[in-house]
Amino acid sequence: MELTVYLAGEIHSNWREELKSKALENKLPLTFVGPQENHDLSDDIGEKILGSQPNNVARDDAASSVNNLRTQVLMQKADVVIALFGEKFKQWNTAMDASMAVTLNKPLILIRPDSLVHPLKELSNRANVTVETVDQALDVLQYIYQ
Repeated sequence: MELTVYLAGEIHSNWREELKSKALENKLPLTFVGPQENHDLSDDIGEKILGSQPNNVARDDAASSVNNLRTQVLMQKADVVIALFGEKFKQWNTAMDASMAVTLNKPLILIRPDSLVHPLKELSNRANVTVETVDQALDVLQYIYQ
C-alpha cells in the first residue's frame, strides 16, 4: 500500500529532503507532495498567469489564489499530512495548511519543538500525533506498515 504524504512547513531548510531520504532508506512506499518550494515562483505565479497587478496587495492576492488552489488539490489527494513548525521562520503557511488538514479530516502529524508547545497547544490537540523531530514523524509513518 502506497501512501501520499503532504509535507507542510517552511521551505527554507532541507527538512523535506531529509525525511524523503530516510523514507527511501527504510524502503517505505511513500509519495511526497507539498507546497511550491520555489519561493520566487510562488510569489510570481499570480502575475505569470493573470498578468501584471496594480499593487503589491493585488499581486499577493493573485499569487495566493493560485497557491491555495494547488495546496487544496494536493492535500485532498494526500493520505496523511505532516506539518513542521520550526523556530527560525514565521509559520503562517504551516498553520494554515495544518488547519486545512484538520478541516479536510486528513490524518495529521504535527512536528514542533518544545519551545512551541504553548503557542501550538490547540493545533497539537487537533493533530492525530504530535512529535518533536522529523525522525519521530517518520517513525509514525513506518509504524503504519508494521
